[in-house]
Amino acid sequence: MSKSMENPFLFPYTTPHETVPFDRITVAHIEPAVMKGMEEETNEIAAITDNPETPTFSNTIVALERSGKLLERVTTVMYNLLSAETCDELDETAQRLAPILADHGTAIMMNERLFERVRYVRQHAEGLDEEERMLLEKTYEAFERSGATLDESAKTRFKAIVSELSELSLRFSQNVLKDTNDFELHITDRDLLGGLPESQLEQAEAAAREKGLDGWLLTLHAPCYQPFMMYADNRELRRRLYMAYNTKCTHDNESNNFDVVRRIVDLKREKAQLLGYDNYAQYALKRRMAGDVAHVYDLLDSLLAQYKPAAREELEAVTRMAREMEGENFELMPWDFAYYAQKLKMRRYALDPEMLRPYFELSKVKKGVFSLAERLYGLTFKANPSIPVYHPDVTAYEVFDENGRFLAVFYADFYPRKGKQPGAWMTGYKEQWTEADGSDSRPHVSIVMNFTKPTPTKPALLTLGEVETFLHEFGHALHGMLSKTRFSSLSGTNVFWDFVELPSQIMENFAVEKDFLLTFARHYETGEPLPDDLIRRIVESRNFNVAYACLRQLSFGYLDMAYYTLTAPFIEDVRSFETAAWSKAQLLPPPPEACMSVQFGHIMSGGYSAGYYSYKWAEVLDADAFSLFKEKGIFNREVAASFRRNILSRGGTADPMALYTAFRGRQPSIDALLQRNGILKTDTTATENQPNP
Repeated sequence: MSKSMENPFLFPYTTPHETVPFDRITVAHIEPAVMKGMEEETNEIAAITDNPETPTFSNTIVALERSGKLLERVTTVMYNLLSAETCDELDETAQRLAPILADHGTAIMMNERLFERVRYVRQHAEGLDEEERMLLEKTYEAFERSGATLDESAKTRFKAIVSELSELSLRFSQNVLKDTNDFELHITDRDLLGGLPESQLEQAEAAAREKGLDGWLLTLHAPCYQPFMMYADNRELRRRLYMAYNTKCTHDNESNNFDVVRRIVDLKREKAQLLGYDNYAQYALKRRMAGDVAHVYDLLDSLLAQYKPAAREELEAVTRMAREMEGENFELMPWDFAYYAQKLKMRRYALDPEMLRPYFELSKVKKGVFSLAERLYGLTFKANPSIPVYHPDVTAYEVFDENGRFLAVFYADFYPRKGKQPGAWMTGYKEQWTEADGSDSRPHVSIVMNFTKPTPTKPALLTLGEVETFLHEFGHALHGMLSKTRFSSLSGTNVFWDFVELPSQIMENFAVEKDFLLTFARHYETGEPLPDDLIRRIVESRNFNVAYACLRQLSFGYLDMAYYTLTAPFIEDVRSFETAAWSKAQLLPPPPEACMSVQFGHIMSGGYSAGYYSYKWAEVLDADAFSLFKEKGIFNREVAASFRRNILSRGGTADPMALYTAFRGRQPSIDALLQRNGILKTDTTATENQPNP
């Protein structure tokens, strides 16, 4: 049998629900399958353009929507594994294929005969329903935004930009992962680790043992770094880890991202200007709820004005706490904030994240989250070990609707490892769509996180923050799993970027609801339910330093917008530019050696360029939306059914504001967020001149 015949990508999957046969796929299969996929898609495009019939929605728009399935199948696996389980061979393959794939995609979008057919359909379309009109407009705009209307000289330059950006984005991410993995601090003196809770010591000891070392190993992965900054008494070690974390990709080595940042920012600006926009933000926001740069700054500036006074008070309180402990001359530094903030939180609320860990054992949290989905939407989850996975840490589930019908495949990947990017995200291996015969092709979705791992003596015990992260990514997964659309490019999370976080962020609200917590939060050893007193303290402390955290998010939003509202070549020093860009939202400025931009994957290599504001935009939406659950009952099936019907199932088939108002009965208001965060003290307080997303 020839090598191509052995390639699993090239044949129908025989796995349960035609899931990816990870147990048979190797990196060596990817490149030939990509080449074959591009060949097939090229032929499919030719069949559309060579069709002698008058262009119609069916023979042009739908035919284009259905094309490229093999290529999509292969590249979906490749890009997902690059984030979740990469290796040198896969990195090299992806780097080699990036410009080839970019050129292939650009060639399709600049195919004049194809674009003429799309334009003809748009000009003559009649009798289309709402979803068909949305697909038609999205398709036409995709061509327009990909350079189809440019002259030949501009098209040539546009192609080069897209190709180079694909390479740079990949290099940026690989550099961040490499610098994250390269840092290890081996500790052999137990006295240096004073203040760390036992759970963190066990994690560090297990990490050392995996490397064949005695003692404890500290890394920059979130389950180690974040608790260390909060608990470690040794200020010098906190400074050392802080500086290592915040100077990633700044060093004089192959992982340095300064030039990569400059080039990415410049290329995106040039790309937008070729298409007639002043800057990249203007280009990006045309397909967002915000609409334009002014609306984004209205939101950021309004939140800054509302939250900054409270944030100053929060910082002053932490500073007082530090000076009370260390002396009046103590100067609070960025590597001190989490440590003394936790001391202050303990004083005010007698609440420590470590006190909650025993009640948040991962298997119990999973049951709680799954039972929440059952209570709201009637879903059930059944682990299926016959579904292949890409790593032993991953569990695959079949998801069924309340009528017992199969709904989706759901992958859950919880723990950090060398080949996984930091952070947490939801992704998919297959979208939902409706086949030509009317059958419903269901999705395969995945959530990927970096939670605290089990140790030889304890199961995986999560912090409340990790529970919130689980709920957040699970909200994205629900958006994918509950999709009920005709076209895959409009299904699930294929929505405007500043709308996509609503289904995820609304789920975070449940993390502090007593009625939800009592469904699963039990001590992993005694079985004792989470005590009412602890729940009360969780609720009371919910807004601890909320304004300071808001300013942190706003600073990222300002930095993002500063880069992507540039209208001239970016020639400034990256650190200096960053310092100026977010200065108004910085109360405790980082040291001059630090730099966020060179590791800010969201806005450099991810999809949040000129879109980081969307987290706060969606926070306004989620607070406003959840207030209806609070009013009617957090498990209210009628409210949940409306949220599913009007938002989760609809994907990108309609304007997001229309979807939101269909659910809420009105447009959103910022008041619910201000009230939830304690910025507005009473429900009756009116706010004037506040932007409504």
